[in-house]
Amino acid sequence: MEREIFEIHGEKVSRGENKTIMVKLPSLYGCSPLSMPVHVIRGKKPGKTLCVTAAVHGDEINGVEIVRRLIKRKGYKKFCGTLITVPIVNVYGFLYQNRYLMDRRDLNRSFPGSKIGSLASRLAYIITNEIVSHADCHIDLHSGSLHRNNLPQIRVDGRCEKTVDLAKVFNAPVILKAQEREGSLRKTVESKGVASLLYEAGECLRFDETSIRVGVRGIFRVMQHLGIITSKISKNYLELSGSFIASSSYWIRSPYSGIFRALRGLGKTVKKGEVIGLIGSPLDNNESSVEAPASGIIIGINNLPLVHEGSALFNIACFEELQQVEKEFQSMNYIATDTHIEYI
Repeated sequence: MEREIFEIHGEKVSRGENKTIMVKLPSLYGCSPLSMPVHVIRGKKPGKTLCVTAAVHGDEINGVEIVRRLIKRKGYKKFCGTLITVPIVNVYGFLYQNRYLMDRRDLNRSFPGSKIGSLASRLAYIITNEIVSHADCHIDLHSGSLHRNNLPQIRVDGRCEKTVDLAKVFNAPVILKAQEREGSLRKTVESKGVASLLYEAGECLRFDETSIRVGVRGIFRVMQHLGIITSKISKNYLELSGSFIASSSYWIRSPYSGIFRALRGLGKTVKKGEVIGLIGSPLDNNESSVEAPASGIIIGINNLPLVHEGSALFNIACFEELQQVEKEFQSMNYIATDTHIEYI
């Protein structure tokens, strides 16, 4: 049962309170103080606690906007339980528009962390022990890395039925069964028996309206499912159109160095052997084709035309019933083109 009062970084939060807690972090070497904002909204009635984290990688800013819209929305007077949001986990990377911390450590490989370890380890320790430790459910918001764009998707450990069911509630277009990475926040949370969803959508350092809207709607669906939301929300806003579970996924890598041109876009179906991209030489008219080694749907794409041999070009999700998925994808509330995808 949810506690009457709990603490985050020494700050007590009672039921019925709406509080922003500034968690003090190690200062910059120029002596500039630094804090990580944590927003807590607690209902007057007990219930589940949902924790939403964003910008574990400092340049993945779609999640920052998702959290901003989440806490800005009205109608939190009538709900049960608690919503904890951390819009910017990696404050250091966010300030410098960088994926990593200043020492090039990946925060999402540093969990559960340590009080006396590296800066990344100390930050991970705070998140693990002072924030997500309160959660009954956790959602971590991510975007594609530099120059890579991801179709909105949920990544879960397929071995946990409860988590897969929760992913279906979130209702991103694709659910990808992917084992947790060692040292990741998701693995740490799930090791404590808490269901954790990883939402991947859009590209780093870019706002993508599709990704943001799908993310906000998905979180509200989860809140409703957990019983946190009790006030009425537009039926259309929460209407389910269906998610599709990928049996596997793979990256197509560039066979040559040169100028890359994609012929198929996010959300598009590709067939085995189909030419889906071209690699041209910047010095002459020579051009080579990029073929799909297996059928599937494009859920990730490289946006940078300049590629080296081995560069990741397309991320393809495979489905057992591809024809059915393709048919449903076309009938969903998405408008897909070869260059972008919009959520209506």
